Amino acid sequence: MTDADILNALTEIFRDVFDDDTVTITPQSSAKDFDAWDSLSNVNIMVATEMRFGVRFKTSEVEGLRDVSELIGLIKKQLAAKG
Repeated sequence: MTDADILNALTEIFRDVFDDDTVTITPQSSAKDFDAWDSLSNVNIMVATEMRFGVRFKTSEVEGLRDVSELIGLIKKQLAAKG
């Protein structure tokens, strides 16, 4: 799975979580780019991401994420570990 594939899937997740079909994200997108991105929406993004990709994140892994590119990297790491 490429970074672009993951980004496209994450875009759909963000659109669902924020209930806004116009949401676009880039690898540089972060919580500061979305007024509605609070702690609850962050949990919803992580849970939806885990479900979509069939992975499981540790709290310590997601606490330090600064932007979407780091989330993409974490997803790729988890997928690689699954084989």
